[in-house]
Amino acid sequence: MLTTVVSIALIAILALGIFSSAVRILREYERGVMFTLGRYTGTKGPGLVLMVPFVQQMVRVDLRIVVDDVPPQDVISRDNVSVKVNAVIYFRVVDAERAIIQAKNYMEATSQLAQTTLRSVLGKHELDEMLAERDRLNVDIQDVLDKQTDAWGIKVSNVEIKRIDLDDSMIRAIARQAEAERTRRAKIINAEGEQQAAQKLLDAARILAPLPQAMQLRYLATLFDIAGERSSTIVFPFPIDLMQSWAAQAPRGPEQQ
Repeated sequence: MLTTVVSIALIAILALGIFSSAVRILREYERGVMFTLGRYTGTKGPGLVLMVPFVQQMVRVDLRIVVDDVPPQDVISRDNVSVKVNAVIYFRVVDAERAIIQAKNYMEATSQLAQTTLRSVLGKHELDEMLAERDRLNVDIQDVLDKQTDAWGIKVSNVEIKRIDLDDSMIRAIARQAEAERTRRAKIINAEGEQQAAQKLLDAARILAPLPQAMQLRYLATLFDIAGERSSTIVFPFPIDLMQSWAAQAPRGPEQQ
């Protein structure tokens, strides 16, 4: 009797073990790559998956987006400036079969490829481009990564450069360059203002020159403005007509004749 009970228990345990090894439940975001005697026989899931024990094996693959933080990389720009660049990449598996068969560890392979691509792409650009054109550089890095990981069934959806670290001497040099640029712009704006003011004065002179009465009115208006200010300056009005008559009666030198 005892032997029968032990036998039944052993059979039940064996059946339970076989059943547990033959049944797999995959979530909605998971896929199972099936191998029968070592050969690929299909991709299963999601839901309930039945396997032949000891004959078939299944490798689970997560299809959700993976966020990989690329560690800081030493990059030498095209203008020979050494910087440390940190980035983050977003990718996911779109073909579970290729991700398992073509790459031994697709996570590690994608991470290492992102590091080398980051150094390679940024090394072709100058420091000013790295600082001012991050969006374009992000797209360039994403395109290169996406083309190379396509053979592994990986889709790189986005790349973002998080931080660009410079040493203190380079930060001071950039600050001096920015200050010099602001000074240059201020001088240009001041010169353009002087040019525009001179042009307006020339236009006004051309309008007032043919009419002596207009010049006289402008002269009186200027005296009125000066008299309205609290100043110790004393202004003596001088008739323009008298000045013109004196200028006409002044003797001319031999060179003016």
